[in-house]
Amino acid sequence: MCGIVGYVGPRNLANVILVGLERLEYRGYDSCGIAAIDGGLTIRKTAGRLQRLKEMLATSPVTGNLGVGHTRWATHGKVTDENAHPFTGCYGRMALVHNGIIENYRELRQRLSAEGHRFVSETDTETIVHLIESHHKQDLVTAVRKAAAELVGSYAIVVVSADEPDRLVAMKVGSPLVIGQGEGEHVIASDAQALVGIARRMVPMHDGDVAVVTRKSLELTDASGKRLRRQFAAIELKPKALSKGRYQHFMRKEIFEQPQVIADSIEHRFRDRRVMLDPEFLLYPDEVEKVARVVIQACGTSYHAGLVGRYYFEKFCRIPVSVEISSELRTSEFIYDGDTLMIPISQSGETADTLAALREAGARDIHSLAVLNTKRSSIDRESNSTVYIHAGPEIGVASTKAYTAEILTLLSLALYFARVRKTMPDDRFDDIVHHCRELPSQMRKALALDARIKATAERLAKAHDFLFLGRGINYPSALEGALKLKEVAYVHATGLPAGEMKHGPIALIAENVPVIGIVPRDSVYDKMISNLAESKARKGFIIAIGTEGDDSLKELADTVFTVPAAPEYLMPLLVAVPLQLFAYHSAVIRGCDVDKPRNLAKSVTVE
Repeated sequence: MCGIVGYVGPRNLANVILVGLERLEYRGYDSCGIAAIDGGLTIRKTAGRLQRLKEMLATSPVTGNLGVGHTRWATHGKVTDENAHPFTGCYGRMALVHNGIIENYRELRQRLSAEGHRFVSETDTETIVHLIESHHKQDLVTAVRKAAAELVGSYAIVVVSADEPDRLVAMKVGSPLVIGQGEGEHVIASDAQALVGIARRMVPMHDGDVAVVTRKSLELTDASGKRLRRQFAAIELKPKALSKGRYQHFMRKEIFEQPQVIADSIEHRFRDRRVMLDPEFLLYPDEVEKVARVVIQACGTSYHAGLVGRYYFEKFCRIPVSVEISSELRTSEFIYDGDTLMIPISQSGETADTLAALREAGARDIHSLAVLNTKRSSIDRESNSTVYIHAGPEIGVASTKAYTAEILTLLSLALYFARVRKTMPDDRFDDIVHHCRELPSQMRKALALDARIKATAERLAKAHDFLFLGRGINYPSALEGALKLKEVAYVHATGLPAGEMKHGPIALIAENVPVIGIVPRDSVYDKMISNLAESKARKGFIIAIGTEGDDSLKELADTVFTVPAAPEYLMPLLVAVPLQLFAYHSAVIRGCDVDKPRNLAKSVTVE
C-alpha cells in the first residue's frame, strides 16, 4: 500500500508532489509528508489526511526542484507525526520513503542502535534509512545496494540526499514502482496515476532494479550494478479519468460508469461469432483443449468475481474449477499438475498475496492466465498470459466497476474456451451474446433505483447487523453485498448461502434484523422464497432484490427492488448495482468517508 511520489525537474516541487499524492491517497491516508532538497534537506510531515499537509505547507513552504512525498497506510507503529514518512537518519542529510514491510527490522534496529544510531519512530521504515546511512561511505546508490542486501521483506524505496542534490535513487523488491519521463524531468511513483499530466512515457521497475534518476537521465541497474535496458511505454491515462467530475464521490461515479464500461467491453469482445481477447492472451487452441482443471485465485471482491467465474467455466466449458483465497492458497499443498490453468484476478495487478500464489504456481510449471485492470503491473509481467478487464482507473477503495468488468471478462474467457473445446453450439453462443448486448441498458434501469435505495438506507441507518442471502450463482453476490457494506459503512454484515441458514445462522435473526435476499426468477427461485419466508417468520426485516414483474415478492418482503429480467448467468452483473448503491448510501448517511474507508487501502501490496 502507501503512495510514493519522487520528482526532479523544473516545476514547483511541492505542487507536483501534492498532486501526485492526491491521486495516490487511496493507497493510504493515515499520514503524509514531503522532503525537499534545496541546499539542505527540509521535511514537512503530519499524521492525518493530505489536507493537513497542504495547510502546513501554506504556512511553512518547501522550495527546490527535487524531493519525495509519501502518503501512509500504517503497518508498523501508530498513526502519529513521528511515524509519518519521510524519514531521515542521524545526520539530517538524507531522506527516505518506503512502501512494504521489512521483516528483519528488529534485528537490524538492535544492531544499528548498538552502533549509536538514534531512532525516533516505531516503524520498520526508519531502520532502512539508518542502514543506508551506515553504508554511505562512497555514494548514495552504492549505499542503497549494500543496505538492500541486508533487507528481508517487500519494499519500494526512494531516497534523496543533500550531498547528491541532483538525483533520486530508488529500488524495489515486491512493492511496485514506476518511472515517468517528461521534458527535462522525471517522476517516480508507486502507481502510474501519479504520473498523469507530468510524464509522457513510463517504465515499470522490476524486482531488484536500482534506479538513479536526474532531470535528463535514467540509469537502471540490477542489484549488482549491471546496466539494464527497458522500453518506455506511452501513458494512456488522461487527467479527466482521475476526476470525480459532477459526482460527490469516486465510488458513486464508478457505480454509474458501469453501463458504459460493460458496453465498451461487449463491443470489444464479441465480433462475428468470435470472442476477441487481448494480444497478451498467448494460449494456443491446443493448450486450451488440454486444460483439465482451472484454479482461480484472488482476494476480496476479485475473489467473489472468481466464484461467479467458476460457474461459467463449469457450465459452459465442462472444466472442473476451484476458487481459492490467495493468502490461503499460497500456504497450501499445491497439489496441481501441468494440465492445471491458474487464473489470478487482481484489479491493481500488485496484490501481494495473489502475486505470491502466482509465483508458487510458476515454480511448479503451472500455466497462468491473469485477469487484470492494470497493464505492466507485477502480475501482468509474471503471468504467462493476460486478459484485461478495461474498466479504466478505479479510485474508490471499494471496488465497483472493476467487479462487474471482471465478471464479464471471466464470462468472455469461458465462452472462448467453450468455442475452442466445442462445448457450445453456435445458436447457444449467439443467444448469450444477444443477452450480453442488453446488459448496459438493463444496468441503467437498475441505477434508476437510486432514490428508493437511499430511502431504505435512511430507514435502516441504525441497524447494526445485516444478513445477505443468495443461492447458486448469486451466493457470491451475497458475499459481495455484505463486503461492500462492511467496507464503506462499517456495519457488521454477513453473506451466506441461503440453504445454510437452517444449519445455524438463522439463530441471528431477531425482530427487525435486516435480511437482504437476492431472489431473481432463476433455477433456485422457489428455494430462495422458502428461505426468506423462514427469515420473515422470525420477524426479520426482509429486503428482496428480484426480477421486474415479480409481484409475489411484495407479499413476502418489506421492501422490493427489481432489476430487468435476464438469464441466470447474467444476474450477478445486474444485482451488483442495487447492492453497491445500498452500501454507498448507507455509508453517506452514517457520515463515513466513502472513498477512503478507515483502515483500508486500494492496492494491498503487503502480506
